[in-house]
Amino acid sequence: MKDTYLLDNYSINLNGNLLNLNTPVIMSILNTTPDSFFDGGNYNSLEKALKKVENDLELGATIIDIGGYSTRPNGSEVSLKTEIQRTVPFIEEIIKRFPKVNLSIDTFRSKVASLALQAGAVMINDVSAWNIDNEMIDVVSKHKVPYVLMHMKGNPNTMQHQPYYDNIIKDIIKFLIKKIDILESKGVKDIIIDPGFGFGKTIDHNFSILANLNSFKVLNLPILVGLSHKSMIYNILNTSKLETINGTTALNMYSLSKGAKILRVHNVKQAMECIKLNEAINKNY
Repeated sequence: MKDTYLLDNYSINLNGNLLNLNTPVIMSILNTTPDSFFDGGNYNSLEKALKKVENDLELGATIIDIGGYSTRPNGSEVSLKTEIQRTVPFIEEIIKRFPKVNLSIDTFRSKVASLALQAGAVMINDVSAWNIDNEMIDVVSKHKVPYVLMHMKGNPNTMQHQPYYDNIIKDIIKFLIKKIDILESKGVKDIIIDPGFGFGKTIDHNFSILANLNSFKVLNLPILVGLSHKSMIYNILNTSKLETINGTTALNMYSLSKGAKILRVHNVKQAMECIKLNEAINKNY
């Protein structure tokens, strides 16, 4: 029997351009930090960042997600000034080189988000669901940009300290419903949900979320999945984070089968292959 969810027709408004998510899309990760868990230091120069953007767009990325503050567990604190320096000038230059690019700002700080939007970003990806900076909700409401609403337990420094849930799926859905109600009351229409793999979750929690990813369809919003090279992969496979492309690809493919609409990844080529193969399956389902 054909899965009715395959007919879901989500779309988001990116600065006046309607992006249809009936076919899933790629959000490429651009970390301009020296200490991100997988690619720290690889793209913290403008030249390297521009080259990565060019390459990822050619490979099929639809959104570029730029971040200047590593939110890996126990990451270093970053000043507001430093985070702005790592993002806003990069956004300005990327827009000059690629005027039609869809740039997302990966930040939990309202000031960074506001300046990034002024510089040309069209989307906000906030790992904290404005729990760290309550003024973020005002920025989202003012600009009416798409907002990635992610679940995180605690903050980056405390999130992995024995996280506990009564029922992880129900608990996350309840959290998201409360946040969605607030966003909608503020007039925000383009909301993307992210269950937050690795953010306040054990390995078992992460795989429970993945196995039940289709449960989040009850929210009737597009689902973003960020699994790229995470510890849940290399701990299960007993390998290193540098050897997790195959594991990442496998879990991305599974996520698509469970309804994911945006794959947030480091490796665009492999993720695009997942989307193409998944579409071929759905076409003949």
